[in-house]
Amino acid sequence: MLTTITTAIAAHDRWDGPGPWWPIFPFLWLLFIVAVFATFGFFGRRRWGRYHAQSAQRAGEARLAERYAAGEIDEQEYERRLTTLKRMGPA
Repeated sequence: MLTTITTAIAAHDRWDGPGPWWPIFPFLWLLFIVAVFATFGFFGRRRWGRYHAQSAQRAGEARLAERYAAGEIDEQEYERRLTTLKRMGPA
């Protein structure tokens, strides 16, 4: 009798398929992948924007130095504009 019950339990493992909740796992993976891309995109854009802002400020200072070197502006004008550029900081 014991072997019959054991055989019956082993033969029927109660596997009736994945059930109605199976879409949860692909959805969670999709959510995870979207979160990873969003995180990298957010921080990447911040770094990219900060780089371009600093680059623009350096370009402005370089252009101002060129104008001073060419004699288009005098020393007081150069110092005043350079102070203004540094005070404004990166955009």
